[in-house]
Amino acid sequence: MRSATESLSTLARMYTAVRAQTERLAEPLTAEDQAVQSMPDASPTKWHLAHTTWFYETFILAAIVPGYTHFDPRFTFLFNSYYKQLRGHPIRANRGLMARPNLDEVREYRSYVDAQMTGLLDGALTPDMAGLVELGLNHEQQHQELILTDIKHALWSNPLRPAYLPLRDDPQQSAGAISWAGFGEGLYEIGHGGNQFAFDNESPRHKVYLYPFRLASRPVTNGEYLAFMADGGYRRPELWLSDGWDMVGANQWDSPLYWAREQERWLVYTLGGVRPLGLEEPVSHVSYYEADAYARWAGKRLPTEAEWEVAATACKVEGNLLERERYHPAATAGSDGLQQLFGDVWEWTASPYVGYPGYKPPAGVLGEYNGKFMCNQMVLRGGSCATPRSHIRATYRNFFPPAARWQFMGIRLAE
Repeated sequence: MRSATESLSTLARMYTAVRAQTERLAEPLTAEDQAVQSMPDASPTKWHLAHTTWFYETFILAAIVPGYTHFDPRFTFLFNSYYKQLRGHPIRANRGLMARPNLDEVREYRSYVDAQMTGLLDGALTPDMAGLVELGLNHEQQHQELILTDIKHALWSNPLRPAYLPLRDDPQQSAGAISWAGFGEGLYEIGHGGNQFAFDNESPRHKVYLYPFRLASRPVTNGEYLAFMADGGYRRPELWLSDGWDMVGANQWDSPLYWAREQERWLVYTLGGVRPLGLEEPVSHVSYYEADAYARWAGKRLPTEAEWEVAATACKVEGNLLERERYHPAATAGSDGLQQLFGDVWEWTASPYVGYPGYKPPAGVLGEYNGKFMCNQMVLRGGSCATPRSHIRATYRNFFPPAARWQFMGIRLAE
């Protein structure tokens, strides 16, 4: 068992590493890039830099350091995301209007809070305090993924379609034919257990009864999704949930987000700019509605989150994750067994985002972190090419509204 001193030292190293990773992700961007908000669901990079800093200042420094002096008391309101118990916050869709404070001031804010946090981590922390720091680090890792997905939408919205940075060109591989992994009927346990960090929505661990099921060995590829499109997938109402069909009509969907047709070939916008569509790569940036329609067309279904977790529990957490710095789903040569469960694309499940049996949100303001979003959202599993490796696990529950497409969202079939 690690001593308290060793644990504190580890936490200090984690803090330094996570904060540095966020800065690296922002580094390729100009000040103008970092001020852009291209849609209400996305946020400017500058806001992410400030909000993650606000989290440490609000929930850790101001709460536990006697006589703490805020960098700027106005920031308590300005960079509050959605915590209603903290007496208000700006409208989410207006974050791009915050020309002030400028980027240099936000960087000063980060430096100020980092210095205060370093002093705190040099001292003695109670287990509760250490838990708050760990929560803050995982919160910042969530925003690291959002920095990439939000700036991708912002740069794609620019008619010039500029690149975030050059992407690595890995050798193209054939995904191979889908095989199926079978799981027997029975009583299983899912949810987080043990002493390692997990968000509150991953608990409590509980039993679920599953009927026999099979899970596809890999995600659906762009080439396979093109076959769905060629067969009139976006023009056949019998394949769609009613709300999904309305979304297709209202938004004129005819392909995944970031796809564009040029004569006889398809192109895709990536964080490395526009490039030919890779047919063997996992299809990405599809909504729950599109994933569900594709599954119906294929004569299959989406897995439940319990099925996904049972299948993933025995798999090692490795794959095309943020640290690989590819920032785009990759084709992986087909082989026996389950592939790409972690990384590449978040996988839609058929499960609504609700609390597990016996779930109770934490007391106080932090109870708003997850619990209040348990309505009108669907669960995704597995992480993406923008998810930090140390952040993802088999029990991790991501969630988004069914129409969302700007995250790296993909499809794995079940039957």
